[in-house]
Formats: sequence, structure tokens, C-alpha cells
Amino acid sequence: MSRVSAPADRRFRRAHVKPSHRRWNWRPLVRWLVVSGIGLGVLAFGLYRGRTAVAQMGMVDRIVVRGNERLSKGEVLAVLNGLRGESLFGTDLDLWRHRLMGSPWVRDAALRRSLPSTVEVVISERQPVGIGRLNGDTYLVDEGGVVIDQYGPQYADFDLPIIDGLTAASADGVAAIDAARAELAGRLIAAVRARPDLARQLSQIDVSDLHNASVILTGDPAVIYVGEDQFLQRLQSYVELAPTLRERVPDIDYVDVRFDERIYVRPIGKSGTGHDAAQASRGIKGKRR
Repeated sequence: MSRVSAPADRRFRRAHVKPSHRRWNWRPLVRWLVVSGIGLGVLAFGLYRGRTAVAQMGMVDRIVVRGNERLSKGEVLAVLNGLRGESLFGTDLDLWRHRLMGSPWVRDAALRRSLPSTVEVVISERQPVGIGRLNGDTYLVDEGGVVIDQYGPQYADFDLPIIDGLTAASADGVAAIDAARAELAGRLIAAVRARPDLARQLSQIDVSDLHNASVILTGDPAVIYVGEDQFLQRLQSYVELAPTLRERVPDIDYVDVRFDERIYVRPIGKSGTGHDAAQASRGIKGKRR
């Protein structure tokens, strides 16, 4: 019997195949590097522009002034010289406000930051109520006796009464505005302003006596004593009775309207003062409001 050779079953043997060498593809890496580089460049440019914009936004380059009437915008900006170019958020606005408050016309001031680069300034000015005679000169003063400025032709549009007696000697002998006297003058003027027609007649006020202010009206040489309160009522009483008073006493030195139901009049040239002078004209009465 002859042998038959059969081929070996190769399914049970590992094929001896030599692996091939793969070439590395570098294109994706290059593409990623290019894209990343572009992205980083855009980001860096954006950060640079953003920082530049923030820096520009943070610098004061505009100052808006409101509320000023007597003070010009130029005068306000002169006081704020140096604020422009400061850091909007870093500058001390309280310091700049303090500088503004140094101007006698400024009663109050408010400074506000406004993006992107503006500071808004709102001014509240002092309102003069009279022309104070101080040491031989005349000055605009407000209701608190604060001297605003020396009175001159530039203020000719102000129709204000002259105020005497505002100063009092201090401990060192220097005359200065007395707060109580200024307050008396301010109250008197404020009360009379309720009657604009009467307020326009105020010519002079004297507050030398803290308990007895005196008034002179335009076109009337008589001194009117109005005390320390009820100023409007007392002046109204005098104005209503003035024609009758003139009929009886043509030349009046002073009129005292501080007392209820009675007005005392002293004629010019009458001797005596105080009670004696009052008794001389005791017969003249006026119905008080």
C-alpha cells in the first residue's frame, strides 16, 4: 500500500509575514500649529487693543460743568486744572471738590464719574442777599454773612439792600462778620421776600442791635425799628400807616413798630431818646395785624 503525502494544514501555523514600514503624516500637526498660531495672534491682538481701550477709557478727557451762573465754565475749569488726563477711577474726586469749595461763589459741588472718560461737575452757587458795608468797602454777602466778592460795576444788575452792622470786634480786636448779626439780616430779608413789592423797597438794613433791626425803605428817610421777629407784618403796618403818620409828623426821624397796637414816632430834631422820645408821639396809633 503506498503512502500519500498530504499538504500540511497551514491554518494552524502563524504566517511569517514581515510588517511593512508606515510613513508618518506631519500635515495635521502643521495645520494645528498654524491654526493655533493664528488663534494666539488674534488673542494677543485683542488683549492689546482691549488694554489700550481700557487705558483710554480710564483717562479723564472731558469735564462737563452744570449749575454755574455767575461762575463761568472757564473759571471752574481753571480750578480743576490738572484733572484732565487723570485716571477716571484712580483720581480723588473729594480732593477736586475741596478745591472747588474754595471759590467764594461755590456753596456746594458734586463730582461724578461717567464712562467712558467724563467727569460731571454740578455747581450750587451762593445767592447774595445784600451788599455788606465792611471796613469802608462794600461786598456781596449771602444769607449766612459769607463774603462772596467785592461789590463793583460787574454786579450792577443786583438790586440788593445795603447791610450795616454785620461786624463785631473779636477778642484780638479785629473786626469780623458776626454770625448772629448775619443770621438776623438773613431772616429779615427772607421774611420780606414773601412780598416782592415790599422787598423791592428795602434800601438799607442795620443789625448793630441783635434785638432790634432797623430798616430804611426807598424814597423814605425814616428809620423803621422792626425788632427781631415779625418783620413782614411790622413793615406792612408801617407802609399802610405812613401817609397818616406824615400828615401828623412831616419830618420823621424814626418809627418804632415793635409794639402791638401802637406805633411810636420821633420827629427830626426832637430831643431825648428812648422812652422820652416815644412818649412825645404817644398819641399816634395804628391797628396791628
